[in-house]
Amino acid sequence: MNALEKMLEKFQPTALSLFRFITGLLLFQFGVAKIFKFPVVPMFAKLPPLIATAGTIELVLGALLMIGLFTRLSAFVLSGQMAFAYFLGHMFKNPDNPVFLPILNGGTLSIALCFACLYLSTAGGGPISADAMMRKK
Repeated sequence: MNALEKMLEKFQPTALSLFRFITGLLLFQFGVAKIFKFPVVPMFAKLPPLIATAGTIELVLGALLMIGLFTRLSAFVLSGQMAFAYFLGHMFKNPDNPVFLPILNGGTLSIALCFACLYLSTAGGGPISADAMMRKK
């Protein structure tokens, strides 16, 4: 291992906690926009019940991810939701002509968040999390 790798390795646990927080924040903001209509996002103006339910999940579990409480379970559920969002909301937006490429169907963020949450479900919340604080007690 070279010197740069050794130096950066010591920041890995903190970077994991930061990654968890930012991923949760991204999901939380979508939940806030869908449920509380803030900020006003035109595509979230009239929500069908399925998207409103997705917004509630993003709001609650995104908040749990931010504080690092029940990280693995929250991230696992959110990973599944993001996969579902990609296939239902992006890939099959036009059922007559499904488009698989994320760059063409607008699903890039859904896929990125799906795999970010999948990683967090296996890695946990890191040392700066409510889960870590509860383990210490």
